[in-house]
Amino acid sequence: MSKTWWMAAVAVLAIAGGGSYAWQHRPLTLAYAQPTRGPAVDAVYAAGSIEPTVTQPIASKVMGRLTAVLVDEGDTVRKGQVLARLEAGDLQSSVDEALARQKWAKVQYARTQELVKQHFVAPVELDRAQADLDAAQATVNRTQALRDVLTLVAPADGVILKRDGEVGQVIPAGQVLMTLSCCAPLRATVDVDEEDIGRVHKGQLVVLRADALPGKTLQGQVNDITPKGDPVSRSYRVRIKLDSIQGLLAGMTVEANLILTQREKALLVPSTAVIKAVERKEADGKASDQKDAVWVVQNGHAHRQAIQVGIAGNTKTEVLSGLADGTQVVTQPTPDLNEGRAVRAPQP
Repeated sequence: MSKTWWMAAVAVLAIAGGGSYAWQHRPLTLAYAQPTRGPAVDAVYAAGSIEPTVTQPIASKVMGRLTAVLVDEGDTVRKGQVLARLEAGDLQSSVDEALARQKWAKVQYARTQELVKQHFVAPVELDRAQADLDAAQATVNRTQALRDVLTLVAPADGVILKRDGEVGQVIPAGQVLMTLSCCAPLRATVDVDEEDIGRVHKGQLVVLRADALPGKTLQGQVNDITPKGDPVSRSYRVRIKLDSIQGLLAGMTVEANLILTQREKALLVPSTAVIKAVERKEADGKASDQKDAVWVVQNGHAHRQAIQVGIAGNTKTEVLSGLADGTQVVTQPTPDLNEGRAVRAPQP
């Protein structure tokens, strides 16, 4: 009985050990795929908005009641076009009075000129009459200029971006009544992190996308970089000249990629497949020569393959060397994957 029990116990342990070994070396079910060919792009990411290149505020120089608003937001206007009018009030009376004084000064000058010719008055009286006429003319010019200020006109061709004020409202002097976008097309302004600004330069290609224009890609070039950064956001403002502004409106938000390097037909693998090298030191104090790697599948078994990584993105990573087209690469390695481990693809 004792011998039989001992033999049974040994058999049970052997079966358990064999089962444990089989479990630890069972084929892992892992997804793997072949590398693809496509463009590899290294870029600086930034976000910003569309804004007019030049804006001009339109305001009255004097206080007045708004009597007419002839344009609205979004309207295209021409230079010299009347945009709004304010009530002239006492200014018109001042103009009429100045014109009357000017008319009287002209009459006095002509009469004095005739009297001087007939030697009835001294020539100095003609000089006095000329001074009175010049003063009257200056008064006319000043009052007419003040009156004309109450008629707001477009200083240039452009588009009305913003309009404030309604008919009947009293507008204080200097208050901006309208904002005009003019003289140049729209541009994009983005904020680039201070860590990346050193890689940005004028003329650099930029690819942009706007949430308001889904599926549409815009292109432009870096046109200007502000020399002083924002110490709070730790970013620099970069202005981008757009190749086309079709469909864009001022104020739209955009995401921009400022292109650093672009290679076509690069060998690409999923970024999740790349095992990044961990820097470590050997016993002699020297740094190890460990490289980035991927797990490749050959004859149903996994093997670690060292590679040289190029441009790395969120979804795809470029492989410069160490991997051939057509190789099966494990897309998402697991911690229990080791050299020579049997693997199989998941069932569809």
